[in-house]
Amino acid sequence: MSGKDNTGTLKAAVGVLGLSTVALLASTIGLAVKENNAAPAAPAAPAADTMSAVAAAPSTTDFVALKENSIFLDYRDNVCAGAQLAVANKLCADLEVPTPQAGGNVTKGYVGDLDVGSLKPHTDTYFQGDMCPVNVHWHLGTEHYSYGQYDENGNGPHGTAKRPEWANRDLAAAGEKVRGGFHCHHYDEKEEKFTKPYDWKYCTNMEVGETYEVHWPHSSVGDCGTVNQYQTPFYDGVFCNLSMEQFAAIAVDAQNIASNVGVHGQVFTVVNDEQYFYPDMMRGMIIDKQRNMGTDIHYYTGSTTGTSRSNEMCSQYAPITWQVDRQCHMISASSFDKLCHDMLLQRDDMKDDLYPHGSRELVMDSLVANNAADAESLAAAAAAAAAPAAEAAPEEAPAAEEAPAAEDVAAEVARNGNLRA
Repeated sequence: MSGKDNTGTLKAAVGVLGLSTVALLASTIGLAVKENNAAPAAPAAPAADTMSAVAAAPSTTDFVALKENSIFLDYRDNVCAGAQLAVANKLCADLEVPTPQAGGNVTKGYVGDLDVGSLKPHTDTYFQGDMCPVNVHWHLGTEHYSYGQYDENGNGPHGTAKRPEWANRDLAAAGEKVRGGFHCHHYDEKEEKFTKPYDWKYCTNMEVGETYEVHWPHSSVGDCGTVNQYQTPFYDGVFCNLSMEQFAAIAVDAQNIASNVGVHGQVFTVVNDEQYFYPDMMRGMIIDKQRNMGTDIHYYTGSTTGTSRSNEMCSQYAPITWQVDRQCHMISASSFDKLCHDMLLQRDDMKDDLYPHGSRELVMDSLVANNAADAESLAAAAAAAAAPAAEAAPEEAPAAEEAPAAEDVAAEVARNGNLRA
């Protein structure tokens, strides 16, 4: 009788426990769902001193400031410093052999009057001639002249240069329209992009709306591909790995100079408009076929430029190749400022080229080389040279000649030559 009662009591306890467990489980699930559906708690607000530190932190790194302690950019390791070869200006009239001068007229069809014989400008790209850019600098207004692009009919915040009297007389005598000058035609004082001031951070003495002619000197004896590649003054870069004795030996043939030293020239009107931003003006002339940039090139041999030279005082750093873009382009002020920033990051101190230099007066025809070329004239010359060969070619192919002996082939290859009939 007592055993039966105990069993009943146990079953009742188990039943009660089961119901309690189910109830507890349901409550737990409900609580979990409630917590999951509730909005997350807001994070604790940072301490006031933490907020102050974040606000005081700079938004960008000052890379120029880091140069001072860089082991890579120590100016004392600059192997090109002082490499410039001293070649003084000389009165043009006193030169025994007149040297071609720059900058001249680069209008399509123009050819100078100075006979330079067989001397030719380097008409391939500079890198194909093992030349690299060793500097970049620019001039206020243009030193070269391209009619309809940068001439006396152009304009800027302060007007433009007048055409030289000698040029007026020459063209008037020929019955041609007066041409010449130093500014582009883009400037319009009614458009904000030409007049809105820009906050220059790296370049100095620059102005929105102005025209500048940018020069990139190139050399095959610069310290190309190293941290010493870019130099101020540019002569240090041009002559970095060349002694006066070596230069004298090379200069015996003027073609050696024209084939190993050259300058890119490109003209810009500065605008305060970021759609004209270009991030890398350091490397050389901007070439963009879609925008006709760096495609209409005038090739000729000339000299170094600047205000210390004129039509009476000539530069003896000549003859060097000039490749000048005949077109004028718009470029953003920020593009120039980025360029100046990049210049400040070079091992050499380039601060003396962060502002526009003065422009040499337009060079007289009598001092401009008569070897001007462009893509059209080069193509015509190539076609003319090929014509006589085509006319002289036999109508029927000649009989096959006996192949040269193997030892003859080996000897010719050893001489780095080509087999010739």
